[in-house]
Amino acid sequence: MANLTKLEFTALDISGKNYLPWTLDAEIHLTANNLGETIKAENNTSQQEKAKAMIFLRHHLHEDLKAEYLTVKDPSELWRNLKERYDHKKQVLLPKARYEWIHLRLQDFKSVSEYNSAMFRITSELKLCEEKITDEDMLEKTFSTFHASNLLLQQQYRERGFKKYSELISCLLVAEQNNELLMKNHQSRPTSSSPFPEANATSFKGGRGRGRGRGPRRGRGRGRNNVWRRDGPNPKPNENNAGRYEKGKNSPSSKKYENSCYRCGMANHWSRTCRTPKHLVELYQASIKKKGKEVETNFIENNPNDLHIDTHLDVSDFFENVDEEINLMK
Repeated sequence: MANLTKLEFTALDISGKNYLPWTLDAEIHLTANNLGETIKAENNTSQQEKAKAMIFLRHHLHEDLKAEYLTVKDPSELWRNLKERYDHKKQVLLPKARYEWIHLRLQDFKSVSEYNSAMFRITSELKLCEEKITDEDMLEKTFSTFHASNLLLQQQYRERGFKKYSELISCLLVAEQNNELLMKNHQSRPTSSSPFPEANATSFKGGRGRGRGRGPRRGRGRGRNNVWRRDGPNPKPNENNAGRYEKGKNSPSSKKYENSCYRCGMANHWSRTCRTPKHLVELYQASIKKKGKEVETNFIENNPNDLHIDTHLDVSDFFENVDEEINLMK
């Protein structure tokens, strides 16, 4: 009652469409504040209690309704006027609720929870219209609307002898969840098939060590950067591996030196494990030395416009005996 700017529940609309739930909420809140007697006819409550109840009721009315009942100061009188004005809503809501109750079927819903929500909504509307709905009625409605394919299941639930509708719904909800789990396990893989092997991902960052290289620079070889180091972090290069250490790790030709033998030039093995015959090794080494001595010479022209070549061609440049060839042609 202290905070009047905040609505405790939805205000009564001028059309009266929410009159039935509004009356229930208003009675509960007035009773909670010891003001429930103020809306009853011929009550003996004090003027202060009536004023508090009147403030509360007017605070939860539509603005147009406040203007229409501006002169009413007694809460019991206001309550009676609203009942006379909107009590016919029960006669409108009751046929609709009865129709929904008659056509309510469990087989029309995809899940038990949806059916349960519809059941409670319809029964609440019937009770607001002073229509009595018992647990026996709700149980019978549920049993009689099972799907025809679940006829045996319906008979089993009947034999369990439920006395409350809530107990039946609890069993149905548990069975529904178990059925969903069973279907998921059945559809995970074909019948009589083996499960998929488990795959584990392993990552390794940097560091030296033996085995295959891992991380962002994967490939065959030992340690980091596919370079085998025998004597620690700073080994001395030998004659077979001199070219490998002279080339930088970022050099474009580093891959060539790392993947080929420096003894015979073949790939997929190192020089210390090379088994190539000696005469083939000598031929390969001699070819390398010969290639190193060969020098290719190219002519480079910086300014082609500076070069002027005048070439004069004569008949004598093509024939040895010019006079004889001329006479033959004649």
